[in-house]
Amino acid sequence: MILFVLTLGLSGCATEGKVPAEQAVASFYAAVRAHDGERACALLAPEAADGLRTGGQDCAKAILDLDLPGGQVRESAVWGDEAQVRLTHDTVFLHRFPRGWLVRAAGCTPRGDLPYRCEVKT
Repeated sequence: MILFVLTLGLSGCATEGKVPAEQAVASFYAAVRAHDGERACALLAPEAADGLRTGGQDCAKAILDLDLPGGQVRESAVWGDEAQVRLTHDTVFLHRFPRGWLVRAAGCTPRGDLPYRCEVKT
């Protein structure tokens, strides 16, 4: 009985954690679709934003130069401070920071047993 109650409690937390992660992905892609590079970069984890600053190009310009596919949410999972949101054309990885969920990787495609290949990554 205790195990059953504990399982219900843990699954409830996982379900509640999915919505904010999915909302963060929706906000990120809304900024990309609106060509608001500054807003999109503000929704990236600091390391991911830094990774786009190459060759003298700033994050806001670089993020808009990528062909990020996006799509509708198909499923999501949360493990503590880490989340994965699968879209129809993309997989996005997030980390929960004190200010909320931020995108660690986007434009990700699976490669079988190999790690995902991502356009935006930490």
